[in-house]
Parts: sequence; C-alpha cells; structure tokens
Amino acid sequence: MSIRYQKDARNVVTVTLDRADKHNAFDDGVIAELQSAFEQARDDKTVRALVLAAEGKSFSAGADLGWMQRMASYSLAQNRADADALANMLHTLNTLPFPTLARVQGAAFGGAVGLVSCCDLAIAGPRASFCLSEVKIGLIPATISPYVVAAMGERAARRYFLTAERFDASTALALGLVSVVEAEDKLDTCLNDLISQLLNNSPAALSAAKQLVFDVANRPVTQSLIDDTSARIAAIRVSEQGQEGLQAFLQKRSPRWQTAD
Repeated sequence: MSIRYQKDARNVVTVTLDRADKHNAFDDGVIAELQSAFEQARDDKTVRALVLAAEGKSFSAGADLGWMQRMASYSLAQNRADADALANMLHTLNTLPFPTLARVQGAAFGGAVGLVSCCDLAIAGPRASFCLSEVKIGLIPATISPYVVAAMGERAARRYFLTAERFDASTALALGLVSVVEAEDKLDTCLNDLISQLLNNSPAALSAAKQLVFDVANRPVTQSLIDDTSARIAAIRVSEQGQEGLQAFLQKRSPRWQTAD
C-alpha cells in the first residue's frame, strides 16, 4: 500500500501518502488507493474532518516517472481512461461533505498542487514549495485546473501555468493556495488548532456551508439565487442541528455536537 488511512477518537481521518523514497509521487495505483480512501471517508457518516498528509521531505513530487513512461506509449483511449481516474479522484476529494485540510511540509509539484487545491484549508511549512511544471514537458495541468484556478485565481494561474516557475510557501499564502504558513515544528499544533475550531461547529452546517460556496461562486445575484439562499437558511433554521445550535446559544450552553462521540 502507498497510503495509510487512520481515524482517531475525534472521528478525524488522516490519509497519508507513504512513498517517501519516491517523494510521494503518484501513479495509477496511488490514484486508485486515494480514490478508495476518499470514498471510505465519504461513506462513513461518523467522519468529522479529513487531513491529507505525507511522509518524508516532500508532500508529493507529482506524477511518478515510471507512470509517465507507461503513459507515453498509451493510446488516446487509454490516456483518456487514465485521466478520467485522476479527475474522478480529485472530484471526490473536492466534494467530500466535511472539512478537508492539507498538511504540506515540502515540495508539491504538478498534480500535488491539485490535491492541495481540492482541500478546504492548507497548512504549509516554510520548506513547502509549489510548481505547475507540466508545460516544461509538453503537457498541461488539465485535470487539476478547475481546482487550482478556483484556489489561486485566474490571473495567477495564467502566470504559473505558463512559466512553470517554482514558488514558495509565502507566495502560495499570498495567492490563497494555502491558508497558513507555520514553522515546521508547529505544523501539527497549527493543524490541530484548526481541527478543534472546525469540530466546535455543526457537522450539518459545515456540510451545507461548503456546498453553499460551490453553488454561489461566480454566479450573478439574480432573483433565482436570492430565492435559493433564502430557502437554504430557512431550511437549516428548522433542522435538528439548526434548532440545537440556536437553543444552545440562547441557553448559554455548548451544543450537543461538541460533546458527541
């Protein structure tokens, strides 16, 4: 196995890339394992959050060299099937119904930038660096592009897709690709602080808020959108967790989800 799947007492899942000897580069096998892990987390109704992490010096070097050599001899149909598997895995990660966090301690190249972009938050160490290097070898960052453009913006994507230049954690922070840059020895503390903050919040509201971002982003404010958002807040106010949250606030007590198993 190239990844590890662990769920802790808080019902937080950590999916760890575990190919440190290959800088956590991924191939079709790793993509299949990640797909399976993300589906397992998605289908487990007790999961509250997911962390994507990696062993070793690198977060991920992107595509594995051996995989790239195999792809070079693939037919168009084989290449399409291969790309579809990567695209489906990224979509599954992007749409998980609970918060997702990337812990980036080193280099994140190519498709690894896509993994980071699919997570709701990303915490990076000072050694973290990023590169969308595909054009250097005659390719394009196609399957990851919807998530990378959403994370760092169209203007920045036009620069880094075209130049294939490497950029550091502080630049990634300025672009919005990562949420926090923290010292290496404080990465886990920072990560756990963010998880604790997330676990204070209603699981149902977190899922609905995440879907809300997907549904309203880049849409014009039309009457249809106004009606939709009004309907959403009305529905969640009368929901079980909406009622519990309101009552807990009014009664000055903690809501039940903060102490639930």
